Amino acid sequence: MTLKKIISGGQSGVDRAALDAARALALPCGGWCPRGRRAEDGPIDPGYPLGETPAEDYAQRTEWNVRDADGTLVLTRGDLTQGTAFTVELARRLAKPCLVLDLDQPRSDEPVRAWLEDHRIAVLNVAGPRESKCPGIYRDALVFLQDVLSDAARRTCDP
Repeated sequence: MTLKKIISGGQSGVDRAALDAARALALPCGGWCPRGRRAEDGPIDPGYPLGETPAEDYAQRTEWNVRDADGTLVLTRGDLTQGTAFTVELARRLAKPCLVLDLDQPRSDEPVRAWLEDHRIAVLNVAGPRESKCPGIYRDALVFLQDVLSDAARRTCDP
């Protein structure tokens, strides 16, 4: 796996789980968030290494993260809605690899690892619903991402 960095927009839910998984595994992380570090649960903690977009809206943040990544992994439960669907549409529009994984379905981390390898993803954008729209998604995404990314973390740390 060529993974070097995890990025997200810092919103509660999947975005924050991605950053926390990366930090727990000592993988570089970052990304873009709206001006003012705006999130549904208040300003995003400054401990998350996110740049602020000029706009306060979420659309610019989403577009810049998709643009700056080699590919986007979308973790969801059920059908795509609102911002999550917008992320997938942006990836299509920008011709960026995008993998959607429903955490309610039986899953294996092997297809994600294969997708990362096949597309030579060095910078991975991780997106999905916010916690208020999908309660419990933070915890599910965190556990899944820590498992999937642990291999990349080992490779990053090995000489």
